[in-house]
Amino acid sequence: MKEEFKRIGKVLLTMSAAVLLLAGCQPEKAEMVRPVEIPAGEIDPEVWGKAYPVHYDLWKKTEEPLPAGKSKYRPGFDADRVTYDKLSAYPYLALLFNGWGFGVEYNEPRGHAYMVRDQLEIDSSRIGAGGVCLTCKTPYAPKLEKEMGVNYYKNPFMDVLHEIPEKHHELGVACIDCHDPKDMSLNLSREFTLGKGLDALGTEEGKLSHQQMRTLVCAQCHVTYNIVKDENKKSVGIYFPWQESQLGKITIENIIAQFRKDPTIREWKQSVTGFALPFIRHPEFELFSNDSVHWMAGASCTDCHMPYTKVGSAKVSDHRVASPLKADLKACQQCHAEGADWLRQRVYAIQDRTVSMQIRAGYATATVAKLFELTHQAQADGKKIDQDLYDQAKEHYIDAFFRNLFIGAENSMGFHNPPEAARVLSDAVAFAGKAEGLLRQALAQAGVSLPANIDLELEKYLHDRGKNKVPFRPEQVVEDPFGNQEKLTGKQI
Repeated sequence: MKEEFKRIGKVLLTMSAAVLLLAGCQPEKAEMVRPVEIPAGEIDPEVWGKAYPVHYDLWKKTEEPLPAGKSKYRPGFDADRVTYDKLSAYPYLALLFNGWGFGVEYNEPRGHAYMVRDQLEIDSSRIGAGGVCLTCKTPYAPKLEKEMGVNYYKNPFMDVLHEIPEKHHELGVACIDCHDPKDMSLNLSREFTLGKGLDALGTEEGKLSHQQMRTLVCAQCHVTYNIVKDENKKSVGIYFPWQESQLGKITIENIIAQFRKDPTIREWKQSVTGFALPFIRHPEFELFSNDSVHWMAGASCTDCHMPYTKVGSAKVSDHRVASPLKADLKACQQCHAEGADWLRQRVYAIQDRTVSMQIRAGYATATVAKLFELTHQAQADGKKIDQDLYDQAKEHYIDAFFRNLFIGAENSMGFHNPPEAARVLSDAVAFAGKAEGLLRQALAQAGVSLPANIDLELEKYLHDRGKNKVPFRPEQVVEDPFGNQEKLTGKQI
């Protein structure tokens, strides 16, 4: 019996040693993060990072430069924080935006980490609307709007900025913008902006699906909006021109219809024409959600711009928000079997065609703007201009201008909805052509002789532009497809 116990003991000892040896060869398990309670209304992302360190570290990487050369039309920025001047890439914009901050300085954005920093570095005319310019830039915006009321909108930008704790003066989009601190569920933090937009669409937030929310948290900022002005031209609110639209069907036609109805959203005066106009800003949500193939397939913004990634043993949504091109189309390959090179060429082909149509529409619209300038000069010289022809031309010009602006301000170069982008830009060319013909007829009837090609005088509008910036694409020749002036390149500008 004693021998049997000894034999069993040796076996157990051997087995124990083997277990310990095997355990020593196994990789260490990821250390569990201790639960951290995030206080209600907590804005500081460092506090959130204590509970969710992997997500926080990925979010912090939005400050780092992304690989160069992978995105053809959205270069972002490099290690030297170079800012790319968009007016040097599309010179007709300097003419069309003259009289407005965008005509003074219009740069390629550098990403979420630079949302406020870019505003602090840009020409002061771009923040002249007041504190309202912080609405999409700082996570403190909902708190400030609630506490300050209308003064949040109308007070000077720097005054409102200094209501934010100094530590966070340059803080861009943060955790609280998209998440509820109680359970990390997706949350629309900007009820005073997108909440009103959803009301205009007749959509209740509580009835939105989780997948829809994965787009709408981005739509809190990646939408167009207008700044409402009072009789003294002071900012007093935010307006979404969606009243005639519905979720999944916000069209440029309905947006322009709202522009025509509401004079309180005419934010600036175009110098060349003298027309008081609204503006269109980054309408990614509107273009993407308007029956695009990816929207109809059920894809969300986060599926493409924040795909799942592995960090150690954790699988998390990549909070380093960026174009799929920057990550070699890995997000696309979740659904598409083709390789990265094939997919990239498809993206480039869509964007190249969109840019070609955008340039054609832009120069056609700029030509009409100069014809209005000539028409007004003829009236000042005592020439009688047919009012009916003039009014028709103005309506067509507005249709062309906002269609061109809608696609130009949208940040995918048409990729979010290629058929719709092509439709909108081709309509812009058509409306500009109608307006040009009507103005030429009116001027001819008034005895004003015009050359076949209108001099756009772009050098006048581009004077002193781009001196401290790198042109958007130095190798790109941006020319008027109608031959109205000499070829211009970024280097020449």
